[in-house]
Amino acid sequence: MYLNKDNMNSSTQIAKHFREVFFGGNWTTVNLKDSLVNVNWQQATTKVESFNTIAILTYHIGYYVSAVSKVLEGEPLIAKDEYSFDHPPIKSQEDWEGLVNKILADAEKMADLIEQLPESKIWENFTDEKYGIYYRNLLGIIEHTHYHLGQISLIKKLVL
Repeated sequence: MYLNKDNMNSSTQIAKHFREVFFGGNWTTVNLKDSLVNVNWQQATTKVESFNTIAILTYHIGYYVSAVSKVLEGEPLIAKDEYSFDHPPIKSQEDWEGLVNKILADAEKMADLIEQLPESKIWENFTDEKYGIYYRNLLGIIEHTHYHLGQISLIKKLVL
């Protein structure tokens, strides 16, 4: 979406940046969808030294997207860091593609939910004061995704 002075607000801008890290168009020219497109299930589950696998990192990114999306839909925050790396078994290409497709669908849904947030909501506390405001948490998800996307890009070079 092209932004101009008539349609620019915080929610629209954050949703734009969120979509870009998942689907492309950001200034880093790296996004999750394109980074995973030519990775097969064996490569995604290949362990390199002590690094997390591509599958684990992909699940981890999606775990938080799913948890925050539920909050944007009015549900309570139900997420625990200790479970954020526990992906379901991936034993086939179908399993891998299912995981990737779910995460990308969840990301598109979350971007839509972000766009619908009223400007005033962006500056309110996110579920609990200890987590800070929505703005901080939504940007945090984008930063978190870029961080793990960098790891995925490096691991991908080692397994392909």
